[in-house]
Amino acid sequence: MTVIEGSVALVTGGQRGIGKAYVDQLLARGAKKVYATSRNPSLSRDDRVEALPLDVAHDASVAALAERAQDVDMVFNNAGVLYPVPLLKSDLQQVKALFETNVFGPLRIAQVFAPVLARNGGGVLVDMHSALSWGAGAASYGASKAALWSLTNSLRIELAAQHTQVVGVHLGFADTEMVASLPVQKISAVDVARIVLDGVERGESEVLVDDFTRKIKSALSGPVEGLTISVGR
Repeated sequence: MTVIEGSVALVTGGQRGIGKAYVDQLLARGAKKVYATSRNPSLSRDDRVEALPLDVAHDASVAALAERAQDVDMVFNNAGVLYPVPLLKSDLQQVKALFETNVFGPLRIAQVFAPVLARNGGGVLVDMHSALSWGAGAASYGASKAALWSLTNSLRIELAAQHTQVVGVHLGFADTEMVASLPVQKISAVDVARIVLDGVERGESEVLVDDFTRKIKSALSGPVEGLTISVGR
């Protein structure tokens, strides 16, 4: 069991969408302090929240964050970008930029904060995946989330010795600005944060947020054609 009360958390992309919901839920559950990052952060009215600049695609930015947040015992790798253009029509530079944020960004965070978590008792690392980690049809975004899922599973093994709980989160579509234009059923960001933190507190290694995600994961044992996801427009 993991206790959130009295903890110090870091939430990347923590000033909007699911990230902001994480910050609010962590505070509601008694977190002592939350570092909420953004490329261009706004000051918080809550003195328990420290807004810090971060670009996960840049080593120096990540290193500066780690230097500032040495008291962290919970890390939420939430920052991400969406680039939905079909693979055969994609600009490879944009695909590389997407992987810098969605894959190498969380890895940079994990690398610099692993020693911090170790010094603070092990703590928790949460990585935000997607049902699209398993589903076909999401182009480079899905590929980036599949890569992150694999990284998370390896990090869980590597961080076991220091007693860090590594949690992989999968969900379908949350009601956020990133997917506002998609005509699909969405779960609220507040519900995502609540379900994930419930899983963290129970000591889980993987959280499947919604029925859509559970359906996609169940299809992994069947033909690959069953993993195709169609998002209407």
